[in-house]
Amino acid sequence: MSNPQSYTSPLSTRYASAAMQYVFSDERKFLTWRKLWIALAESEQELGLPISDEQLQEMRDHFEPLDLDLAARYERDLRHDVMAHVHAWGDSCPKARPILHLGATSCYVGDNTDLIVMRDGLRLIRGQLLAVVENLKTFAREQKALPTLGFTHFQPAQATTVGKRACLWLQDILQDIEDLEHAEKAIRFRGVKGTTGTQASFLDLFDGDHDKVRELDRKVTKRMGFASTFGVTGQTYPRKLDFRVSQVLSSIAQSAHKFATDIRLLANRREIEEPFGTKQVGSSAMPWKRNPMRSERICALSRFVMEALGNMAHTAANQWLERTLDDSANRRLALAESFLATDAILNLYVNVSSGLVVYPAVIKRNLDAELPFLATESLMMEAVRAGGDRQDLHERIRIHSHAAAAEIKAGGESDLRERISQDPAFVTVAGRLDELLDGSRFIGRASEQVDEFISEEVEPVLAAWAEVPVVEAEVRV
Repeated sequence: MSNPQSYTSPLSTRYASAAMQYVFSDERKFLTWRKLWIALAESEQELGLPISDEQLQEMRDHFEPLDLDLAARYERDLRHDVMAHVHAWGDSCPKARPILHLGATSCYVGDNTDLIVMRDGLRLIRGQLLAVVENLKTFAREQKALPTLGFTHFQPAQATTVGKRACLWLQDILQDIEDLEHAEKAIRFRGVKGTTGTQASFLDLFDGDHDKVRELDRKVTKRMGFASTFGVTGQTYPRKLDFRVSQVLSSIAQSAHKFATDIRLLANRREIEEPFGTKQVGSSAMPWKRNPMRSERICALSRFVMEALGNMAHTAANQWLERTLDDSANRRLALAESFLATDAILNLYVNVSSGLVVYPAVIKRNLDAELPFLATESLMMEAVRAGGDRQDLHERIRIHSHAAAAEIKAGGESDLRERISQDPAFVTVAGRLDELLDGSRFIGRASEQVDEFISEEVEPVLAAWAEVPVVEAEVRV
């Protein structure tokens, strides 16, 4: 249980998944440091440094448990987190103590661990994105032919379908998956580069043998599961990478915010709602309320992630020469919280997209109220075909539509349909108004576009990542 008298992040207590929290946990970080130290020692031994099998085995035997209290005590004295853990592990591995961290700088463990963590975080996020795609694909297919009122400027425009609108959300996520793949490929290992990136300490260890220094870099990189390293670094890997990765998180947040905003607008119109628990309370004061709180939370967390991108830009821009330490405290916050918040956003997105509630009768009523306005050109053309005068018909529709709009603004209902049906100039189409004002006549190729988009763009992405495990949403509050 957390200390009720100290601050705890709501990302941990309320929002982020257990899987993503573990990726950024102290246990994961410090065990990864130990894996890196073992990989370094094993590789150094293979290349001829005097490191014994007994020393290596001692490190493996004492890989766990972590004594974080002991490390914390060391850090209070040393004011250095990496050396604190070197000393704490050295107490458990007295034989290996002389060769722990041999030739390395703090960024060997710190930066390489960050790269591993970001790579694994992106892989978790990919699974969540694919779950959203699967949910929206199903929803789009189910609703591909349901006519609904389309909006531009949040004003009534031509009709579309509920499924076609969902494809707009889907397309955003597909672009995010593509960007994520590029970002993951950009994550290279920092490798074994030394204090200012020159590998000078390792060149000394290997008595000036450049080939062995290069091979050490390759061996450790391979042991840690990477195919390549950055060709050159300062003390740190290029902080531009943090920005590139965070751009993907920001883009995901933008996509989620757009989706959630649309759901909030549609919930106000009582057309589509997010899932609502049987015991869920919408308001402490208004029992009837059914607020779109999950969509609102998506928007709130998305704003946080989008704004965090600026931190990465400033950090990359302010890396003085080979490095400066003013990145450290900022990155501890910005990187972890951006990933945790994105994870939380996608948890909610998976949940909401899997349980959208559609109200076709309300959608039809709202569309029907606007259709006489949207269909005026079509009605006019039909009347012209039956022998009417186009200019006269245009003027009559203009007068009728403005009068009907005034009626609505005065608090009444639209009577445009009645005005047209009673106008002698439209007598030839009056008996066909039910047919001519059918919403399905005004959706163009929306339904076909849904089928084409899913088969041509969505299904190939799902097939390409078919081995990624299905993600279940964890919405705790």
